[in-house]
Amino acid sequence: MMDFLQITNDPALARRCDRLPGMRLFVDLETHGKAERQAGRNTFISSHAPEDVGRIKAQLRRARLMVRVNPLHSGSAAELERVLAQAADWVMLPMFHTPEQLRRFSALVAGRAPIVALLETAGALQTLDDWLATPGLCEVFVGLNDLHLALGCRFMFEPLAQGLLDRVAARVHAQGLRFGFGGIARLDEGLLPGRSVLAEHLRLGSGAVILSRSFQRDQAPDAWEEQVRALRQAERDLAARSADQVERDRWRIRSAIAGLAAGMGPAA
Repeated sequence: MMDFLQITNDPALARRCDRLPGMRLFVDLETHGKAERQAGRNTFISSHAPEDVGRIKAQLRRARLMVRVNPLHSGSAAELERVLAQAADWVMLPMFHTPEQLRRFSALVAGRAPIVALLETAGALQTLDDWLATPGLCEVFVGLNDLHLALGCRFMFEPLAQGLLDRVAARVHAQGLRFGFGGIARLDEGLLPGRSVLAEHLRLGSGAVILSRSFQRDQAPDAWEEQVRALRQAERDLAARSADQVERDRWRIRSAIAGLAAGMGPAA
């Protein structure tokens, strides 16, 4: 069962998440440089605050809480102290470019929580083999929003079609670490429908994906739960495919991504 990651600082939604299996709550404290990097794009810019860590953690009985902090900076030690004092289960470092930056972050965490490396820069991709053995690292999560921009791609899922995630997943799994990537829309929604995205997660042995804002669009009672359960059923169905079906789906999805990217014109 994959972890479905729900970004929220809403205690009520956190309690709903906690009632379902395989959920990971995600408090997002990253603000440094994010608005500038993703200007003009329909991406999530967090308004979460440090005190949200404890507020969300208090709602949880079985779900884990991951906190994305800011990229390494002069205040990282103090930021981590505050997050870890509120019992965050995992901490995520975004926008690192070198192995040294991730190792410095690991030294600050000092074994108090597992570390998730958010691979979203060209530098991190190019030096992957040099930082996979970083102490405390438990998961590599590929952030496609920023990575596709760093690589000059037109569409968020182009690195997937190009085989880059195949190579990353293979190296991460060989190191004995968890692997995840990107976000997912509802099953039959999105430029690349959620069902196709989920199929590629299963093919690559992914253990984590972020639920997009589309899951919270309906206000009807239990609508969020129904969408998550539908995604979970699709996960089970896709896991039962034959090897031939997996390969046919892979090439169908690759072709769909190439067509979408071609229709977007030159890269920004």
